[in-house]
Amino acid sequence: MKKMIYTAALAFALFSCKSTAVKTAENDTIVTNIDLVDVQDDKVMVSVDPGKIDKETIVFYIPKTVPGTYSTDNYGKFIENLKAYNYKGEDLSVTKLDENSWQIADATQLDKVTYWVNDSFDVEGEEGVFSPAGTNIAANENFMLNLHAFVGYFDGLTETPYQLLVRRPNALVAGTSLKSHPASQPEGDATIDEYAASRYFEITDNPIMYSASESVDFQLGDMKVILDVYSPNGVHTAESIQPNMTKILEAQKRFLGDIDNTDMYAILLYLADMQKTDAKGFGALEHHTSTSVVLPETMPLEALNESMKDVVSHEFFHIITPLSVHSNEVHYFDYNDPKMSQHLWMYEGVTEYFANLFQVNQGLIEDTDFYGRMAEKIASSRSFDDTMPFTELSENILDDKYEPSYYNVYQKGALIGMTLDIRLRELSEGKMGILDLMKKLSAKYGKDNPFKDDELFDDIVALSYPEVSTFLTTYVSGTTPIPYQDFFAKVGVEKTEQEVKSGYFLNGQVPFIDGSAETKAIFVRKGIALNSFLKEMKLEGGDIIKSINGTEYTIDNAYALIMTSQGWKEGDELEMIIDRDGKEMTLKGKVSPATLMKTSYKPLDLPATDARVQLREAWLRG
Repeated sequence: MKKMIYTAALAFALFSCKSTAVKTAENDTIVTNIDLVDVQDDKVMVSVDPGKIDKETIVFYIPKTVPGTYSTDNYGKFIENLKAYNYKGEDLSVTKLDENSWQIADATQLDKVTYWVNDSFDVEGEEGVFSPAGTNIAANENFMLNLHAFVGYFDGLTETPYQLLVRRPNALVAGTSLKSHPASQPEGDATIDEYAASRYFEITDNPIMYSASESVDFQLGDMKVILDVYSPNGVHTAESIQPNMTKILEAQKRFLGDIDNTDMYAILLYLADMQKTDAKGFGALEHHTSTSVVLPETMPLEALNESMKDVVSHEFFHIITPLSVHSNEVHYFDYNDPKMSQHLWMYEGVTEYFANLFQVNQGLIEDTDFYGRMAEKIASSRSFDDTMPFTELSENILDDKYEPSYYNVYQKGALIGMTLDIRLRELSEGKMGILDLMKKLSAKYGKDNPFKDDELFDDIVALSYPEVSTFLTTYVSGTTPIPYQDFFAKVGVEKTEQEVKSGYFLNGQVPFIDGSAETKAIFVRKGIALNSFLKEMKLEGGDIIKSINGTEYTIDNAYALIMTSQGWKEGDELEMIIDRDGKEMTLKGKVSPATLMKTSYKPLDLPATDARVQLREAWLRG
């Protein structure tokens, strides 16, 4: 998952153990129907037929949380009028246990469950759901089907195959990596698309976007890429975005080499209309063979391409982990009683590292740009508890104590990947890096063979070097901060500092502000160095920004704050209403250039024969 708010980066996969299967007596497929034609009050009807049940009572669930998110979202709150019917079409007794679960009596007579589904995009604040994990229902125009919000599951039947039948208007076309079988069946003005999934996880792992917009398919070696773009006002098209995506994905495929984990990958891009109540949480949610992306439609093509480069490249690298390398907690995900894996540093951190490393490796950015990105991550990571064991953070990421540190996954998690990469190159005299390690782990496990969470470190050591054990227990599961300068010294790179310009609220990809999903408040981040503008306005870490020059701001219009600030001119008068420790205050000042001292790294002037230079070349271009 990659979240972008253009004002702040606001919140791993949540995991649990395999359920005990309940046998079905008559068939082994759960049949689900979604009707996108007879939309009523901006809701769609869903029915789920589990086949014959041999229990007197059974519980039906809508997910509380899903893989790739960092929050408890309770998708059951979007469900209305859930009913259960027997084979005679009569109502069965249904008891709602909580927001996401319903107990059905006389389940041996259960024929099907039906219910209406609301979407999240047109709800103010989206009920706290991160947009790329959310839903859209716009009759005859667009349906963003993150299927975890539409399709539920029965207790004990998550490993049962699913047949998904979607009735849709003929004018709408599906973008998805979910396998269809057989061919779609016409039905007057509608068409029924049939999809097959081996288990419930495969349903939730394959979003579908239906829209009238034309999609683009292109081939990268043996992999077919589907690029589906919905732009409500026709600002952008799949054809305009394809050249950039082709360039990026070709570079990623070259970087991965012989890794070939999927023959299809779908990119579903939803561009939000900023003039309406629409999706506001920008970024992407990963899936094994696809990603759903939400960005503002108002972005110029150049900026959109740049955002897509960083966001999609991160999500695409998830075909390595967790697709091919993951624990039991990931493989047998429990959507309503999630347990965490210890290895978020690998699932998200190493993925984020690859999303940056491949760009310098493939010549898309200069070495100095790569060093600068890593320097930004170092600076950002130090605003969190640098002594907290990362395995502890991962395992407890949903707890109130740990959840505020989720953003560090993309900072220190990536830095763990970088320093482990350098250590492996050092131990192997440049021959082995972290990508080679991930290939070995992928060969050992693969997408259908999860590892035991407590055994991963031993497996890594067995596939690399004994000294790696010390690295993992010291810097990943241990409390020792990583001495970054020591690792950079191994590759002949030194620390530098200089005064540079920054944005008013963003320094590159590092935000000076953040937001609360619960209160929607925008606040100045604590524990980071603020730029000169924020200091001159006398803002402090923790200050809640309520309004600027009379315009109130929350996370719902955070993008507007960034866009507005870009139009400020030096000397313009500013009046900020803030909340500091529960007390409202007014801060007055003028717009001034925003600068800060930037720490970066640069290569030492060394001969090409120096061992450090050779190790650096192996690290960046090996």
